[in-house]
Amino acid sequence: MFDIIRKSLATGIVTTDYPQTPAEVASQARGWPEIDFVKWRDARPAVAACPTGALACVDGGGTRTVKLDLAKCTFCGLCAEADTAIRMTNACELAARRKEDLLTTARYALGPAGAQGKLVATQRSPLATQPSNLDSIGTELKARIAKVLGRSLHIREVDAGSCNGCEIEIVGLNSPVYDIERFGIHFVASPRHADMLLVTGPVSRNMELALRKTYDATPDPRLVVAVGACGCSGGIFGQNYASLGGVDKVIPVDVYIPGCPPNPHALLHGILMAIGRLPEK
Repeated sequence: MFDIIRKSLATGIVTTDYPQTPAEVASQARGWPEIDFVKWRDARPAVAACPTGALACVDGGGTRTVKLDLAKCTFCGLCAEADTAIRMTNACELAARRKEDLLTTARYALGPAGAQGKLVATQRSPLATQPSNLDSIGTELKARIAKVLGRSLHIREVDAGSCNGCEIEIVGLNSPVYDIERFGIHFVASPRHADMLLVTGPVSRNMELALRKTYDATPDPRLVVAVGACGCSGGIFGQNYASLGGVDKVIPVDVYIPGCPPNPHALLHGILMAIGRLPEK
């Protein structure tokens, strides 16, 4: 025991200062795929490389419409390998209240042989231009929890068919490094004690009834956060004989957190955004 105490004192405080300081994300980590729309000459190679359909294009009427859907994106980087106009960033604060806010659309005039000509119009996701709120996010989180829920926020995590990648990141929230309890946020075993459901995975058909019962057992005003590409849209699994797709196919969702899997910083950002929805309910 004394060896453990001695080691702890020698190590000191390891808890990250996030969100008062920027997220400490490795430079090799993959997040938001940034596209240079002006210099993009042909979306087809990147679309063909995308395994989930997050990148898609449709030709018609002399134009090509290209869509990037972060709800489906696993940040695999295959599109960036196929096209130099795409660069993988490590941006992780991508949670959105509406699934439409995860969508970016660009429209091009079609040139000869199907090459993209002039960029006609773009409709960028609000996530690309939203200002950073790192300096106030922690204080705001505590204030919202105190105002709406008293002293704490209780979360029930629900695995509706996940590969457990998202669960590993969620467990990290309770580690000494991220220490989510410093914000008054606690994980509970029963949905009857929860204010929020943190749901992972594409909802398997065998878990549909269990998820509905968990949602019904959670007292109002309840919040639902869909975690990861699978929770947002079904991800790599999509909809098939075993999977219903995203969480919103079964229960209402308040916030979507894209990623495969989203890191603890992204999870905390999404939880804060969800808390902002409580007064509306």
